[in-house]
Amino acid sequence: MPPTAAADSPRFNKVLRRWDVVLLSFGAMIGWSWVLISGYWIESAGSLGTFIAFAAGGLAIILIGLTYGELASAMPKAGGEHVYTHRALGPNWSFVCTWALLFAYIAVCLFEAVALPTAIEYLAPGIRIGTLWRVLGADVDLGFALIGAGSAIVITVVNVLGIKAAARLQNLIALMIFLSGMLLFTGALSFGELDRARPFIAEPATGILTVLIMVPALLVGFDVIPQSAEEINLPQSRIGVLLVVSVVMAVLWYVLIGLSVAVALPRETLAASDMATGEAASALWGGNWAGAVLVLGGVGGILSSWNAFVIGGSRVMFALAESGQIPRVFARVHPRYRTPYVGIITIGLLCCISPLFGRTILVWLVNVSSFGVTIAFLFVALAFLRLRKTEPDLARPFRVAKGSAVGWGAVLLSLALLSAFLPWSPSALLWPYEWSMILGWALIGLLCFVFYRRRWRNLPMREEKR
Repeated sequence: MPPTAAADSPRFNKVLRRWDVVLLSFGAMIGWSWVLISGYWIESAGSLGTFIAFAAGGLAIILIGLTYGELASAMPKAGGEHVYTHRALGPNWSFVCTWALLFAYIAVCLFEAVALPTAIEYLAPGIRIGTLWRVLGADVDLGFALIGAGSAIVITVVNVLGIKAAARLQNLIALMIFLSGMLLFTGALSFGELDRARPFIAEPATGILTVLIMVPALLVGFDVIPQSAEEINLPQSRIGVLLVVSVVMAVLWYVLIGLSVAVALPRETLAASDMATGEAASALWGGNWAGAVLVLGGVGGILSSWNAFVIGGSRVMFALAESGQIPRVFARVHPRYRTPYVGIITIGLLCCISPLFGRTILVWLVNVSSFGVTIAFLFVALAFLRLRKTEPDLARPFRVAKGSAVGWGAVLLSLALLSAFLPWSPSALLWPYEWSMILGWALIGLLCFVFYRRRWRNLPMREEKR
């Protein structure tokens, strides 16, 4: 029987280098939205308004990311948030935080399994084979389901084979994304017209807020760096720096996409567009081939995000299992490839099933994922502040200046983001569908909490006391 990680030292292979880390995080944040809804950003906020929304939202995420950076450098262990909150807040609150985070990661993976065939249909309209059934008004096509399930199997196999194999896939996909983006950016510089970007701020200006509340969901993914910290072969002080660098890169990417689309398409074309970024590339370069290249980059974004969240989700499962909070089988590490293969395979199986529920669930999965990860943001900020107080001498290779201000700022921003999902907000989660998903996951968590609580360890999980 394969050994559990607790019996092995080291538990994982330390093979990730600088660009592996940056592109892992960047790829997690760059999904499909930049191809699909860039026109919505421009319509809602205007070209300058989109820039303002992403700059403000990006600064907020960077502030939260700084707390992650310090904690990841101090405790570079698989599981990230679980390790920090376990040490700072104890096993009960740590379980709440990590369970919410696992929900978010799995929801993203399920989203990608449904989104991928949707994107591929733009490039190959003939992929539909026949309707199996309808779910909440959406047809479930056999061709879509086969593409989603087949892709899930490939992603699963790559991740089981090792973090280095997954990183190589991530780097290759990132190159594809960058090349497609450069096609759009150079086209905007060469052929774009500034007059098309008017009005720079849409009426009413509150449209900026409409885009702003989307930014945290678009930038979810930088936290996969802490999940894989035990596999990073770099000085611990670099982990926090690379985390912040990856967030800045993602913010710049979204801003440049928005501005390029704004100067490429007239406002009336934007309003009628279903895939504004692809149509912008076609308009700038005068051929549908350019739009196809952009959508191909979007397919790469789906795959890179999917790959990164499988890495993150499986390490979260590993951390929960190692601390005795879910079945110990999830703490098993493959004896040859040094990967938490049980968690990877479990996520892969769920991804094979998700395309059978149709495209209606796409928006729901995005929203509930954002809700879960925002809870994790809040707990990590609280853990950051708690450890600054209780363990001031803890070695922090990446130490944030003005720690109290940064920590409390991250707490307030997390609470503000969390309030956007609650019933009194215009962007509240949808009842009964989205709330049912959250409540169902919470019920499973409650059962795990009750059943495994007596087995929980009193000591932190293999954390070196510094």
